[in-house]
Amino acid sequence: MLCLFHICGVIWDFQQFQVDYQEMKVRMSRVGLRNLLQGLSFSVRYYFKHNHLETICLYSKVKQKKCHILDCSGSTCTHRTVPPGSILPWRSFSCKQEGTKIPSKRKENTSITTPELLYKNLLKSEQENWNDISARYNAMTERIKEKLEELHKYTFNSGSPRMRFGENVYFEDNGCIFLSKADDEWATNDVLYYTSQKNLKCQNVFMTTFTNQKYTKLVYTEQDARFFVDIYCTKDRRFLTINSNSKTTSEVWLVDCRHPFKLPALVQARTKGVIYHIEHRNDELYILTTYGEPAEYKLMKAPVASSGVENWQLVYALEEKTKIVDLEMFSDHCIMFLKNAGHLYLTVISFVSHSVQSIKLPTWACEFELESHPEHTTSTCYFQLTSPVHPPKRFAYSFKENNLIEQAVQEVPIITKCHTTRLLAKSKDETLVPITVFHNMNSKELHRKPLLVHVYGAYGIDLNMSFKEEKLMLIEEGWILAYCHVRGGGELGLSWHKDGCQYNKLKGLHDLKACIMLLHELGFSQPKYTALVAASAGGALAGALCNTDPELIRAMVLQAPFVDVLNTMMQTHLPLTIEEQEEWGNPLADETCMEYIKSYCPYQNIKTQYYPSVFITAYENDQRIPLTGVLRYVQKLRKAALDHAKRTSKKGNWIPNIILDIQANGSHCDSSWENSLNEVARHLAFLNKELEEACHLHHHTKSCK
Repeated sequence: MLCLFHICGVIWDFQQFQVDYQEMKVRMSRVGLRNLLQGLSFSVRYYFKHNHLETICLYSKVKQKKCHILDCSGSTCTHRTVPPGSILPWRSFSCKQEGTKIPSKRKENTSITTPELLYKNLLKSEQENWNDISARYNAMTERIKEKLEELHKYTFNSGSPRMRFGENVYFEDNGCIFLSKADDEWATNDVLYYTSQKNLKCQNVFMTTFTNQKYTKLVYTEQDARFFVDIYCTKDRRFLTINSNSKTTSEVWLVDCRHPFKLPALVQARTKGVIYHIEHRNDELYILTTYGEPAEYKLMKAPVASSGVENWQLVYALEEKTKIVDLEMFSDHCIMFLKNAGHLYLTVISFVSHSVQSIKLPTWACEFELESHPEHTTSTCYFQLTSPVHPPKRFAYSFKENNLIEQAVQEVPIITKCHTTRLLAKSKDETLVPITVFHNMNSKELHRKPLLVHVYGAYGIDLNMSFKEEKLMLIEEGWILAYCHVRGGGELGLSWHKDGCQYNKLKGLHDLKACIMLLHELGFSQPKYTALVAASAGGALAGALCNTDPELIRAMVLQAPFVDVLNTMMQTHLPLTIEEQEEWGNPLADETCMEYIKSYCPYQNIKTQYYPSVFITAYENDQRIPLTGVLRYVQKLRKAALDHAKRTSKKGNWIPNIILDIQANGSHCDSSWENSLNEVARHLAFLNKELEEACHLHHHTKSCK
């Protein structure tokens, strides 16, 4: 039996930690401990819920070794051509600690090229600009931070999170992380499988032994730059799966945990457009896959001994426009968490009675999180439900009693009468686009209230609708929150994503426009009280809307936005460009694709016209969203807005604020609670200032009258 764990692309054998250290104690801040333990409890999840990029982001705080692979079977190191995903003969590697420098025979060239100098000057200029104007937001930022910190005390579980993994339990106490045995029986393991990360990618799998003869071998390597590798252990701990996934295609290899030194066995060779993930029960593989028609996820099974696609048998097929959020396999049951038309459902498949039961979860619920690593033989499944304005509530489903039970939780000391509304906006091509709206039930004259619109629409990923303290605070202060589930996201299944990627990106833009227009038509605020917020790839749609329909919003907040799409996708030396081609297209190989990206790319379409005020947070060392593109965008946008103001100059003419806040540390998916708190407070202070004149707000705690 192997125990493993995935942190920042690395699988860790926690039971081996027990052997080596007995009682592991890591000194760090209390918040850091909680974040780490929460990360541990959230670790082993299916690829279809959080793609490899996000999985890596969750654990990037943990330092890892840089592994340098050596293939020196002869007197000289050689390179061999192998198939896209290959099981390799055992090879050795050397491991150098991060920061180790290899002497260079060449003298370092310290000269600065013209582009580098221009970049440094732009960076310095924006930093000075932020320093000059940030003072106007300081007082309000501090007040918002105080309120959010107070909310955080109540909404964050004050108890120490505990994580069980196999026979071990991990918990935090008095500033330390402790590891202890869960049962009397002590199991020791001496084999570890893990991946290594380079340039944001995991493409190699290694095996290390902790016996008297310690050694490390390269087991698997992925040659196709579009594919990322991760490792998962089946729920019954019978197999370790080596999963190689692109945005559209999968391939899985099995390692028998009873015979960990045997070479991995291929389940099914990769087939373009077919994604699959593996679980195991009673000598059968349960396969969650897009194979067959329709091209949505379905549960199939096949014998371990003959796992090829020709032997896959259908177990359960999802309904049309249904999103599978997560799946858990138990000894006699399989649980699926599904999303349909904005509602969450619990679907329970019984392998004993061969029955299927579907339970609709509370209507307010928007997100769920399964509690950490429930045992394979458990009779109860525990999970939490949440929404942007509802702190997590614990629920339990009993397989024996066949019922759902809400667990008692500590209530937040704020009485919020929040109303949840689900709408459908008709897009340009008549497609109905879901919107989820939250507002205070006590609010009057909603057309005069500030509206915060959220959008993402990429990679088949749902909008993040988990609980955030700032969302609850905004509802208390009279704001309206709207989440636009546009195409390109995954809210309505795989087809919803496919209908919004590559040559369909403009559909997501049309969806966003239709959603905002419907909200205004129904009396949810109006353009001068409306703000738009987006992060990362969501910045492409938000930035595009600012070019095509700037009059729909008054202000916009972007976090690490992907606004220079065309230039970025033409730079294949960047870590993620080749893999991203399945989402955005390849402008270098296809002139039609280049023209299509150019038609919506925010940077390419800036023109002299009215623009809303914009606040952008970017990160100096962000490898996913290059700062150079953000700098170019801000400079061009600011010039266009100022030129427009000059051309239409008259008394009282409004000039938008175009602000760039560059953070020296962190990234858009790796921020501590403290850094996130500061960013959120600055964003809200900016929005309140921008809407203050239109909404007659004189204090950030007052709503529009």
